[in-house]
Formats: sequence, structure tokens, C-alpha cells
Amino acid sequence: MNERIFLSPPHMGDLEQEFVNEAFASNFIAPVGPQINAFEEEFAALVGTKYAAAVSSGTAALHLLLRYAGVTAGDEVICSTFTFVASANPIRYLGASPVFIDSDAKSWNMDPRLLVAELDKRHREGRLPKVVVLVHLYGQPADIDPIKQACDKYNVALLEDAAEALGSQYKGQAPGTFGLAGFFSFNGNKIITTSGGGMVVSDDEELIQKVKFWATQAKNDAVHYEHTEIGYNYRLSNVLAAIGRGQLKVLPDRVREKRRIFSHYHSALKDLPGVSFMPEPDFAHSSRWLTCLTVDQEQAGVDRDALIRILEKNNIESRPTWKPMHLQPLYRDCEVIGGEVAAKLFQQGICLPSGTAMSNNDLCLIVDIIKKCLGA
Repeated sequence: MNERIFLSPPHMGDLEQEFVNEAFASNFIAPVGPQINAFEEEFAALVGTKYAAAVSSGTAALHLLLRYAGVTAGDEVICSTFTFVASANPIRYLGASPVFIDSDAKSWNMDPRLLVAELDKRHREGRLPKVVVLVHLYGQPADIDPIKQACDKYNVALLEDAAEALGSQYKGQAPGTFGLAGFFSFNGNKIITTSGGGMVVSDDEELIQKVKFWATQAKNDAVHYEHTEIGYNYRLSNVLAAIGRGQLKVLPDRVREKRRIFSHYHSALKDLPGVSFMPEPDFAHSSRWLTCLTVDQEQAGVDRDALIRILEKNNIESRPTWKPMHLQPLYRDCEVIGGEVAAKLFQQGICLPSGTAMSNNDLCLIVDIIKKCLGA
């Protein structure tokens, strides 16, 4: 039996240990310190924003941004349905209700036409949402321009969930930099990792300062501990920020390798009956964080779940694509606009191993198993 091939494991470079050693040598083991400051500055420069704030997770980032946007109990927030649950849970943290929007087939992300029509309708009815949370999925940017235009038209805050899309581009610009603010995740399976962590980015200095304030238990500037607002323990560790600095240095290499992995799978499997890969629209340069494809059982003769089971028998991790939020028991009482596209993508979609430290032998093994499973 081959060694376990994971879906998207961490891949360390050469500089992470050096920056961590600096953190230890300086004795800044506490949550804030020079590594965080440097990480924030370097990250903002990389994605092209003026400011950044390092926090404990992408989920924490969204929670803080929703609060900054004024979301309170009883409000409604529009959100992509085809996503991980962390894109929706912070809406509920604040007592608000998510309204889910279906995907389009060309990007797998929020359908701009459905979003524009929904905002137009809600404007006529006098019930616009406070915020739109736009998710950029699997390294693929959504079609941002029409979504931003609609949000700007009605003065609805646009927050970009770019947790899975670091290293990608929309018309030459990083997703997460178009709306009021964007946020990223450095979870262990992401294209770069700090083991756990996140980043808020924005050109709004007041927003970033408020995020940092709330994320540090909202401690007022006083000799003693003075608090006038509710805060959270959401700041990233200085040590983890050191890891992030090293990971940033290798991001271009990781994107190139992710795209090479996708190309390998695509070249080998694209002609198999019933197999379709996640497309890359003209407006996008995807990081291909995960290689995703769909399997049509009627054409392939095998369903997605059978393929996952065969891979697992060979000690290879694969996953279904995200189960849409409107199909989750937690959110089945929420309003959904459309939903059929996301439901089909979940029913047929599979994420293949996409770790950048995989060997060519690993890739060839996975391809051979898939071909045998699909009768090729």
C-alpha cells in the first residue's frame, strides 16, 4: 500500500523556521509583535491593499467585518450558498439571517444575474440587505464587477470571502480587494498556512484599526484595563505570523505548482465520458487551490461517491465538493435564490489531491485509479 496521499497538506519552504527563530530570539511569543507587523505589511503589499490585520481565522475575520458593517439581530445578509459553513456562521453569530444565492455554471461562484435581480427586487420592496458576502471558491474568483456595481448602486456593503483564493486574480487584481474589505484563511489545508489564522485587507484605515481593536479584547488606551466595547481574543500569534511570512515567499511557486497539477489531471482525464473540470472564465486566473471536477453518472457509468470510495481504498484522500448551505440542516429554514446549480455541483463534484509536494508518481497513480474506475 502506498503512503497516504492527502487532499491538500501543508508544504513548508526554507524561510519559515528562520522567521520563527527570530520570534523566539526576540521573546515575542505573545499574540502581538514585530512578526505580525511585518506579516501584515507584506501581505497588504502582495494583494495590493493599503492595510491588513492578522487574526486567528478567516471565520473571526468575517465576524469582525460583519460587525463593522453594522449587521445586528434581525438583519438579512446575502451569501453564496455553494461554500463552506464558515462563510455563513458568523452571520448567525450576530443574530442575523443569511439569504443564499445560487452559483453560475461558468465559475461555480455566486451568479451575478441572480444577485442583481434580487437586489433590484429588494430595493423595490424596501428591504435591502446590510451586506453581501461573496465567496471566491476553490481558488477561483467570482465575477466581481457586476456584483460590486449592484452593491454600490444600493449602498450595500460587499465583503469578499477570499479564504480559498489567495494567489488568484480577477482581471489582473487580487480578489478580496474590490469591496469594503476582504479576508483570507491560513488554515492547514490552504495554499499557504500558518497552521491556523486569517487576514483582513482593506484600503479603509479606520476599518482595519477597528478590527485590530476588537480582535484584541477591545482594550482602551489606558494604564489599567479599560473597556467600553465588547471585544474578542481574535489576534494572530506572533509566532504563527512568522510562519506566514515564510509561506508568503513561496506563494508564486505554490500557485504555479497548483496549476501544473490541475493541468496534469485535465490532460489525462478531460476526454473521459461524464467528466467535466471546474472551468476558468476569461476574467479569472485561478490559483487552482484544489482541482475539482464533476462526474455525471449516466455518462460515466460510475457516480462520484464510488470514485471517492475507490480512491480511499488506495489510501488516497478525496472529498465531495461543498454541500450547499441551503441543503444543510442548520440552514434549511433560510431563503435561497435558485439552488439547482449548486445542488448539482455537490451531487456530482469531487476534489482531487492537490498538494504541492506531491510527486509525479503520486499524480500518475491517482490518474490510473480514476481511469480504471471509469472504465478507461
